Amino acid sequence: MINIVLFEPEIPQNTGNIIRLAANSGSRLHLIEPLGFELDEKKLRRAGLDYHEFAEIFTYESWESFAEGQKTGRFFGISTKGKNRYSEVKFAQDDYLIFGPETRGLPEAVRNEIGQEQLLRIPMLPDSRSLNLSNAAAILVYEVWRQLDFQSGN
Repeated sequence: MINIVLFEPEIPQNTGNIIRLAANSGSRLHLIEPLGFELDEKKLRRAGLDYHEFAEIFTYESWESFAEGQKTGRFFGISTKGKNRYSEVKFAQDDYLIFGPETRGLPEAVRNEIGQEQLLRIPMLPDSRSLNLSNAAAILVYEVWRQLDFQSGN
């Protein structure tokens, strides 16, 4: 199963879209607090429609509590500071795709803990800043799922 991790997400609409992505791809969604919104916020519900009931969603009080609780799978940080392209990785079942907050990206301490070799980037044109969080998550989730031959999908 694919694991999507949002480190301190700030925008409810993005998280709502990612809830929908998780539900439709069979992914687990891990949310690391603090969140920039309440989980029952109207904007979150609107973006996620009624998909939240079909997605596995877990919340954690901190990066440490999240990281300590994961026993299987590799951590991959997604960052504009990554040296390796996501398309160069052979993903495996139970890997974790870790995304930072919309306005700041993954903090240096988290990037260091994950390690430079497992810090991935999505190619963009020169001088581009970043992609929307839910778009970036969709790109990565569908690449992992494709590599897993769309297991449990159609």
